[in-house]
Amino acid sequence: MTKREDKALDLKNKGMLVVFSGPSGCGKDTVLDKIKEKGYVFDKTVSVTTRPIRNTETDGVDYYFTSKEDFQKRIDNNEF
Repeated sequence: MTKREDKALDLKNKGMLVVFSGPSGCGKDTVLDKIKEKGYVFDKTVSVTTRPIRNTETDGVDYYFTSKEDFQKRIDNNEF
């Protein structure tokens, strides 16, 4: 096995952190869906938001939906 092949196997076993960042509606979830269709396995973090839930979203799956008061309380309690 060459050093290059050895390094590729090593990266495969360690995993990789990838961040998709962009404004709302720019297509981040669409890109992730396409990656999943290719057979790649990954975990997705779930953010907390104070905006209202949309009818296509699920609390705890798409976001954790909370009030502004609860959000501020969590900041004050160093929960983030």
